Amino acid sequence: MGPTAESSKGSGARVVGAVYLFYFLTAISGQLLLSRHLAVIGEAINLVSFAAYVAVSLLFYGLFKPVNRTLSLLAAALSLLGCAAGVMNEFHLAPFHPNPLWFFAPYCMLLGWLVLRSTFLPRVIGAILMLAGVAWLAYLSPAVVKAFAHWIQAVGILSEGSLMLWLLVMGVDERRWRERAGVSQAA
Repeated sequence: MGPTAESSKGSGARVVGAVYLFYFLTAISGQLLLSRHLAVIGEAINLVSFAAYVAVSLLFYGLFKPVNRTLSLLAAALSLLGCAAGVMNEFHLAPFHPNPLWFFAPYCMLLGWLVLRSTFLPRVIGAILMLAGVAWLAYLSPAVVKAFAHWIQAVGILSEGSLMLWLLVMGVDERRWRERAGVSQAA
């Protein structure tokens, strides 16, 4: 990929934010419809939200590849596995019930680490994402869920919502992204 194609990634951060927002809206809508016993519509919208999260995962891979290509790829792979587990659960396709959090918790921690190391996004968002990843791991314990479910969900929404809003409103520090990507300013 040449410098011109690479240089468009930095300003593409707002596109990542927009796709991320679309994911949030569809995921919330799908869950609301399911809770109101509109299963067919809710499941269809959930599939759309999984597709949006696949897109977000791939876009994040491109955005964070300059920080650490290997960890960005690992994060994307974990997210895609989490999406696959969610879709399998949606259609009861797995012989067991894979919990998407098995994949999304470490994904969130890796994403937080990539944000912390990036220099083109606020480090506090990275720290909150890492905290959310640890919280999602704790969420796998029924005793923890019973005691702290709302707090854990709030941390998850705060962390991913902060990242989504920052990308949508502020984008990334274009100069620092280009430095990390090794893209010249003339490109």
